[in-house]
Amino acid sequence: MASVVGRTSKRFLRSAELWRHGAPSPVSLLMPRRPAVTTSTGAVLPKPGIVSFGILRVSIAVLPFLYLGTLMSQRFAAFLEDYDIFLPSYDDD
Repeated sequence: MASVVGRTSKRFLRSAELWRHGAPSPVSLLMPRRPAVTTSTGAVLPKPGIVSFGILRVSIAVLPFLYLGTLMSQRFAAFLEDYDIFLPSYDDD
C-alpha cells in the first residue's frame, strides 16, 4: 500500500512540474538542482563577495543584547530572592 501511495505521489509531482515548467530536461531528473550555487543552465555561480569587518559587525549586534539579557536575569533572580519565591538554599535539599 505504501509503495502505491509513493508511486502515485511521485507521478503527481512530476505531472505538476510538467504543467508549471514544461518538459523537464533529462539532467534535472537524474541530478538534483541547487539554485543557490548553480544557474538555470547548470553553471556554477561565482564566489560571493567577502564582507569586511564581519566579526566586528556580528559582535556589535550580539554583545549589547547578551549584556541586556544578563542584566535582566540578574534582576529577576534578585526579585525571586526578595519575595522568597526561590532561594538558593532551597536547591541544597
